[in-house]
Amino acid sequence: MIHRINKLGLWTLYIKECRRFIKVQTQTIWAPAITTLLQLIIFTVALGRAGREVLGVPFATFVAPGLIVMGMMNNSFANSSFYFLSGKMQGTIVDYLMPPLSEIELMLALAGAAVSRAVLVGLALAAAMALYPGVHLAAPHLWAIVWFGLMGSLLLAFVGLISSMWAEKFDHNAAITNFIIMPLTMLSGTFYVIDNLAPAFQVISRANPIFYVISGFRFGFLGQSDIGSDNYAVMHGALGLGALNLVLGVVTFLLLKRGWKLKS
Repeated sequence: MIHRINKLGLWTLYIKECRRFIKVQTQTIWAPAITTLLQLIIFTVALGRAGREVLGVPFATFVAPGLIVMGMMNNSFANSSFYFLSGKMQGTIVDYLMPPLSEIELMLALAGAAVSRAVLVGLALAAAMALYPGVHLAAPHLWAIVWFGLMGSLLLAFVGLISSMWAEKFDHNAAITNFIIMPLTMLSGTFYVIDNLAPAFQVISRANPIFYVISGFRFGFLGQSDIGSDNYAVMHGALGLGALNLVLGVVTFLLLKRGWKLKS
């Protein structure tokens, strides 16, 4: 009997999508972790020599939290942007649309699986970077690590779902990745503090939602970031990020409700 919420169906779809990426975990979890770790090595060798410090900590320690959450967000998007696009390309879209699942249940299961992959990638990265020479990670504000890590991953999960509905071929999905997601993540303060930028570019950076994810996540590890060094300042960014995710969640739900580019 299915009552108001199809708990079994939601859980089954979530587990099915998790098993899909865990089955190829070398490609979906460990490869992204190694790639991000290589970025840490390259940037610390290029920019972190001679005892360079940023925000009062060694450069490697400064850049590590940003790389962790950036890896989480990129993999959350990669996971969620694959769902409907692969179904449309392979003719298996009916597997998502026919089961007795409401739009909200479908959205929660797919976004939840994307966030789960992001968390696993983040844990793998944190474990690897904790062993890297010159990186000293603490957790003075655990709430910020959890909140910004999950909200950043959920943000890209919703964007990925919308992208997979819109895209009609893999080239469309690659265009979103290369021309929107990648510039936003690379220009979000991962490798620098925005105080070093010209005032106009500081304004542009503060309009980038991923900037708040990076800075808030870094605050959880270092106790300071571009958006402030106290809970009150960071809380504003946390609330704004939560509100943005709420809006994107509603938009995703409404598009699923309409069957936008999914139902002929």
